[in-house]
Parts: sequence; C-alpha cells; structure tokens
Amino acid sequence: MSDTKTVPTMGADDAPDAVYDARTLGAPKMTIFGIQHMFAMFGATILVPTLTGLSVSATLLFAGLGTLLFHFLAKGKVPAFLGSSFAFIAGYAAIAPNGEAALLPYACLGVACAGLLYLIVSALFKVFGPQRIMRFFPPVVTGPIVICIGLILAPSAIANCETNWPVALVAIAIIVISNIWGRGMIRIIPILLGVIGSYVAAAFAGVVDFAPVADAAWIGLPVLWDNTVFALFGPNFDAGLAITAIITIMPLAFATIIEHIGDMSAISSTCNRNFIAEPGLHRTLLGDGLATIVASLFGAPANTTYGENTGVLALTRVFDPRVVRIAACFAILFSFCPKFAAVISCMPACVIGGVSLVLYGMISAVGIRNLVENHVDFMMSRNVLITALILVLSLGIASSAAGAIVFEVGGVTVALSGLAVGSVVGILLNIILPGKEEGWDGGLAAEAEADDVPLPLEAEVTNLPIAD
Repeated sequence: MSDTKTVPTMGADDAPDAVYDARTLGAPKMTIFGIQHMFAMFGATILVPTLTGLSVSATLLFAGLGTLLFHFLAKGKVPAFLGSSFAFIAGYAAIAPNGEAALLPYACLGVACAGLLYLIVSALFKVFGPQRIMRFFPPVVTGPIVICIGLILAPSAIANCETNWPVALVAIAIIVISNIWGRGMIRIIPILLGVIGSYVAAAFAGVVDFAPVADAAWIGLPVLWDNTVFALFGPNFDAGLAITAIITIMPLAFATIIEHIGDMSAISSTCNRNFIAEPGLHRTLLGDGLATIVASLFGAPANTTYGENTGVLALTRVFDPRVVRIAACFAILFSFCPKFAAVISCMPACVIGGVSLVLYGMISAVGIRNLVENHVDFMMSRNVLITALILVLSLGIASSAAGAIVFEVGGVTVALSGLAVGSVVGILLNIILPGKEEGWDGGLAAEAEADDVPLPLEAEVTNLPIAD
C-alpha cells in the first residue's frame, strides 16, 4: 500500500474549483448531475438482479430508498449512492443456483441477517473506536476471501458465455476499451456500455425475444408479496434451509464492511472532507446496514456504497450530496415501470456472461490488490497458512460433489458453503496463531480526536468493478 493519506476534518478549506452547494448551479444543472449519477450506478446495480433472478424493479426502488435512508442517518453530509452489492452474489448462488423464485426469499433472509452484522460493527465502532475492531479483519483475511468470491462465481460466467461466444466477446471488448482508452463519462460507465453494446449485438444476431417487453405494462408496483422474506413464514417454512442460508451468507458481510470503509476513505479523499470522523463510520455503517436489511426483506439485493459514483464526484467536482439524492429519486421513479424491467429481463445469457466474466475476475483482482497494497508478508508462516486454508477450503468445498459441508443439528440439516467455512477459519486462525502484526489497525487513526485521520485504505479501493 502506498503512503497513508490524510484528509482534513470537516470545515477545512474547500478543494479548489469544487462545488459543495449545487444550488448555486441552478435546478436544471443539478438535475443533469443527478441523472448522471443514476446512470453511473445503473449498469452494475441492475446486473446483480439479472445474475441472481431478483426483481429489477425492486432493486431500483430500494437502491433509491436505501440511498435516502443512508443520507438521513449520515446527516446528509456524505455524497454516496447505495447500489447492489456484488459480494453477496455467491450467497444467492449457493441457495438459489438457478434463481428459483421459491428459494430466493431464503437467500434474502440470509442477507438481511448479514445486514445485522453492520449494526453490531457500527455499535462496536461507536463504543470502542474503529482502530480496535479493525484488527480482527486484516488484509491477510479479507484479501483471500474477496479472491474466492470472484473465483467461485467464474464457472457460471463461462457457462453463460458458451451460449454465444461472439456476443460475449463484444461485451468484453467494449468494457476493456472503455476502461482503458475511454475518456470522461465513458470511462466511468464501462459496464453499462458493455451491457448496451452487447445487447444490441445480440438483438441484431436474432437471439433476443422482445415479446415480454411488448406485453409488460408501463406502470406497476415494483414489489410482490411472494418475493419478500415475510412470505416465507407459513406452513411450508423450511427451517433447515433458512438456517443454512443465514450461516452461509452472513460471513460475506465481513468483506463488505471492509469495502464500506474503503469507500468512505475514497469519498473523503475525493471531496477533501473527513467523513470517517464526521459523521463517522458508525453512522455510515448503520446506514449501509439498515439499507441492506430493508432491501433484503422486500426481495431486493443487498446495498453497498458505490465506487462508480465516487468516480463521478472526481470527474465533475460537484460534491453536493443533494445531487446524489436526486439520482436516488430517479431510481425510485424507474422502479415503477415494468416495461423497463422487462427490457432487462430479456437480456440473453451471453450478454450476462461476457459482462460477468470481466466482473468476477475484477472482484478477485481487488482481493489480490488488497494483499499487495497492504504489503502482506508471505515470508511469515502464519500468513501463508491463513491464506492457504481460506483459498483451499473456500474453493475446494465449492467445487466438491456436495458443494458444501452438510450436517444435522437437532434434526435440522445445515449446509455450510466453502466461502463460509473459509471465512470463519481465516478469522479464527488470525486470532489464534502467533506473530500477528499488532500495529495493524486498518490504517485508522490511533486517536479518534486527532485533527487528521489517516485513511484506512487507498482512495481507489472501492467496489467499482472496473476501477483504476
């Protein structure tokens, strides 16, 4: 990791040429900037329900509502947008591998319980201070976990690409070209461009059936009762599957909590404001966690602070949270259009495969970068053992015949995914094995009252699938 950065506390001099109050630009420009933020998050946010089988309309609704809830809890000071989290895709795949409508609510129950961990960690940050809590989640643990998330999902990307490799290659090429050679907004939305470009190619190739689009209504409710967690609790409730989903998915929250801290660092650095100190990580984690819980209960994907929108902040230098709230309102508006959701649902598997092939690889690459930038010392046997066991258990169990470790507790069958086992083993080994780097605190300041707070992660460490 490069030298630790610091950002001034709230109230420091404004960054040059930056706009902290977009009202000075006028309502039309504020609206345009808000729409731009919506499109920046759009490609990745709608890709998650497309990959998992969740509702696109519900996803957009709770991305918007979750963002507004986050802003309320963060005192309206942090210009962050909350979109769909990719970290939980492996959890959805473990419980509902083919997007089965009857199984997805169980996965959502697991994600909602994972959101409770945000609340617990938020309280711990408030009571004990961030530097003490972060020591349980060093890069030697979180890095390999993130690597495994991408690699476990890789076979599904290949399977989708195999339905039509030429179209899949169009998506891959557009994403690579946009990210490497694109300028301005093009470089911020490579995923959206890849989806649109390959979708058009698929339509010209005759592999898209637009009949559902013609049949869909223009206006409708984004949430259906049968897709919610509340619909599970009845005579057909499967307690074993519910416990399995909770145990399998909850550990994924550890990786997303670390990701959240990185996002707050990136936004702080971009805006020349110390959001880690004010409004504080305990507030932003609380907002992120509650948004995830609410979204999951109503059948939408988990939410997370979006790096795409941090890129828009850096590009436009308009740092007013109001424009992000405008984007949230537009996302809510789009969620009430079933015809728009039908367009997304008609997307062929080859398009999804091409985009997800790059995406899943980038998820693993972020995990590798986490190890490299934090200078994890693999000359130490403890670090080698922790990484080795996380990788082998996570990937080995996932690729086994059963795909999980299955056992019974009190007559209830519980299945632990490889990722869940690997995560728990890694955390425990880091606590037990000698030689731990006691000084590591996630890069957080030793004193919460300090005038300058070092950023816990480099500014580029975000959830942006394609990032510099």
